[in-house]
Amino acid sequence: MMRGPFHRVPLPTLFPFLSPADVNSLKRTAGMVDAVRTDGTTADWEWFPGHAVLAGTRPGTVLGLDAVEHAAEGDRLEFQLLVTRTASGRLVVDAAVNVACWCATDHATHDVDALGLVVGEEASLPDAFRAGAERLTGWLADPHDADHWRARGGLPPRRIT
Repeated sequence: MMRGPFHRVPLPTLFPFLSPADVNSLKRTAGMVDAVRTDGTTADWEWFPGHAVLAGTRPGTVLGLDAVEHAAEGDRLEFQLLVTRTASGRLVVDAAVNVACWCATDHATHDVDALGLVVGEEASLPDAFRAGAERLTGWLADPHDADHWRARGGLPPRRIT
């Protein structure tokens, strides 16, 4: 795994089928995500070159952004934008908001809103990435309160100890 700002992501290595215009589209889209960050810093992306080159044999995340916000009493809110490779070699762009689980049976986390687009079936990689980023930036404009998201997802309230 490698980590850093988006301008360091080796897009031609991860996605060799992209045209220069597609690469520029991904860079502009990542800039949208950086523009909404409240702390004024760039996002810290993660990429996994091994998942990109072993299509069909090693499913997993190829490129991703995972912004986690921790709150009191072990609560957690997580915003994700991921490009993953399936076992069959397909790319999928997933965007999700998830919260810590406070159910009687611990599920670890729950997605309370999500978007998943299969590249090549539902959209090109640049279009799917842009749709995921637009969803992510919209979520980042909403309250950063796990209880808000838990209620929105119809989940049990947080147990305060």
